[in-house]
Amino acid sequence: MPEEEIGRVSDFFARPVVAGIDLTASLKVGDMIHIKGHTTDLELAVESMQINNADVQEAKSGDSVGVRVPDRVRRGDSVYKITD
Repeated sequence: MPEEEIGRVSDFFARPVVAGIDLTASLKVGDMIHIKGHTTDLELAVESMQINNADVQEAKSGDSVGVRVPDRVRRGDSVYKITD
């Protein structure tokens, strides 16, 4: 499946398990993303997203968002949107 790079992981929080992502392109709730790094390889659907602890449905380039992830990710991991 084609992928387009949309940002990088800027932070990771263990409780709740959330990745902070600096976006270089838009992202919406429901989009499929792939987080890839040296030891990271996760694919997931974005179920919820927050900006400054407020739920949002959509974020644009330049926004920093928090996305719940199923496993640990690391600062600097690349974030790709899976496009059909």
